[in-house]
Amino acid sequence: MLVVKVGGGEGNALEPVLDDLADLWHAGERWVLVHGGSARTNEVATALGHPPQFVTSVSGYTSRRTDRQTAIIFTMVYAGEVNKLAVEGLQARGVNAVGLSGLDGRLLEGPRKKVIRVVQNGRRMVLRDDYTGTVARVNADLLRLLLGAGYAPVVCPPAISTEHEIINVDGDRAAAAIAAALGAETLLLLTGAPGLLRQPDDPASLIPRLARAEVEAAIEQYAQGRMRLKLLAAREALDGGVRRVVIGPSAAKQPVRSALAGEGTVIATRPQ
Repeated sequence: MLVVKVGGGEGNALEPVLDDLADLWHAGERWVLVHGGSARTNEVATALGHPPQFVTSVSGYTSRRTDRQTAIIFTMVYAGEVNKLAVEGLQARGVNAVGLSGLDGRLLEGPRKKVIRVVQNGRRMVLRDDYTGTVARVNADLLRLLLGAGYAPVVCPPAISTEHEIINVDGDRAAAAIAAALGAETLLLLTGAPGLLRQPDDPASLIPRLARAEVEAAIEQYAQGRMRLKLLAAREALDGGVRRVVIGPSAAKQPVRSALAGEGTVIATRPQ
């Protein structure tokens, strides 16, 4: 079992991922695709007069500030436009895909954060009325039901809270939770970068291998922005029983097979 997450930020490419996944599906490989949509969400939110805001937690992680209106826009873009275009693309490639958000069938469920503690202009603040959360439970039976019937699941945030609300959850960490719940051997996190870099602007500084025990140090020393969350997701996947996580480029030729072959940064419990 393979779980593939493709990012939705600038520099990501969906079409090569769909090409590769379709070829693998027709060859008998079964997978779950998880996707993002952050860049398109920013565009739509701005066009609707509710431009995006981002906050940094006290632990240094940056995320989207999600009030109720942002949660609705987020759902509209992720579960609507982006998800259905991915399904359309797979259907055109002969794969009978089914699009799901974490809301559907309570696929992704977890607590909503009542307050979030952030740092703004050097000051610690508490924000309320925020609709973010974490994935505590995956309805893996729903995914197995679809896979067993020959359907390819295409999954995206948002999730549903334990109090039945839309909540924004991180896509990489959601993919890690799905991979662990399904007992996947491999989780691929495909992004706009070639992998984890020692120097963010130098592709030649790629770190090709990383042990689970080195992840925390890598978060502190090398990762910036979204890469910090990808490493956090990798750690959670490995701790959940996934054998390896690969962070690789979505725009590569045959990005899925390239990542499976070790292109990018391979993170495993033991160095390979």
